[in-house]
Amino acid sequence: MKPSAPLILYVDDDAHLARLVERGLKRQGFAVEHAGDGASGLARIRQGGVDVVALDQHMPGLDGLETLAEILKIPGAPPVVFVTASQDSKIAITALKAGASDYLVKDVQGEFIALLDVAARGALEQALVRKARDDAEAEVHASRDRYAALAAEREVLLREVNHRVGNSLQIIASLLHLQANSSGDADVKAALTNAMGRVAAVAQVHRRLYTSQDLKTVMLNQYLEALLEDLRRSAQGNKMSRLTLKAEPVEIDPDRAVAIGIIVNELVMNAVKYAYPDGAGPIHVELRSCADGLVLTISDDGVGLQVKENPQSTGMGQRIVSAMAAKLETHAERDPSHSGTRIVLRLKDMAASAQQSAGAA
Repeated sequence: MKPSAPLILYVDDDAHLARLVERGLKRQGFAVEHAGDGASGLARIRQGGVDVVALDQHMPGLDGLETLAEILKIPGAPPVVFVTASQDSKIAITALKAGASDYLVKDVQGEFIALLDVAARGALEQALVRKARDDAEAEVHASRDRYAALAAEREVLLREVNHRVGNSLQIIASLLHLQANSSGDADVKAALTNAMGRVAAVAQVHRRLYTSQDLKTVMLNQYLEALLEDLRRSAQGNKMSRLTLKAEPVEIDPDRAVAIGIIVNELVMNAVKYAYPDGAGPIHVELRSCADGLVLTISDDGVGLQVKENPQSTGMGQRIVSAMAAKLETHAERDPSHSGTRIVLRLKDMAASAQQSAGAA
């Protein structure tokens, strides 16, 4: 199917010159219509189908610049080539600044028609380029909006998943707590309490995620405070009345938060079981930043590390601590200078996050 010829609307009150333009441009492959003044030209443009406008400056009623201003208010307006008999360059500059695609000087003999052909084709090409650019920008904005909608939906789903997982784990921890309280066997009670603490450590991370604005990180200090509060409410909570936390504000990813939480749970429970054979005593958890990361310490003022000498110890807690420390690319070190037991873990590559969060606080 042969494509239709581009339609040029020639707006000029000179009917004789308009006929010359029509004949000349039709030979160049254009379809041409004529409007004798600005008002009729505007009416024709509003009907649609006009590809390019050639607009004279001097006309009765609306002049060319006034008509140009009205054309540009029309949605999807065609490009405009400004035509005038004046040699004054100020008119050209004014027309181009006002939004005309091109400018040329006409003559009564119609010799400018060849230039009008070139200018009209150039204006059409510019319009096509501009439309392609606008379409591309619109597609970028639409894609960005779709991505934002998908990201928002994903965030809602992740929040819901964390909420449900956290609730489920909390139910399991509560059941273990009830079972530990109802057991008359000290070993069973201790085993269930240990299991409850491990489950609660993971549950607290999910709880922090679904109540936080950021689903990618956890405030480690707030997480540890909630975790220690869970331990205080546990079956052996009466032995944790002097359990304290001193922690700087630190943002951390959920996986590492879980590992740190499990380590803290194991070492605190270890101190509860072995540090004070005759009752309760102080247990301290501290998290502070250092030059190359963070330092996590769990300490007590008890009798010292005697787990290996205790026949009731299975070594499970130590194995869990070692496994979680390896996940964090570190290891748990005992401070031999401490009178009781003091375990130190140095966590690298977290200093920037810790300092940033501390500065924000």
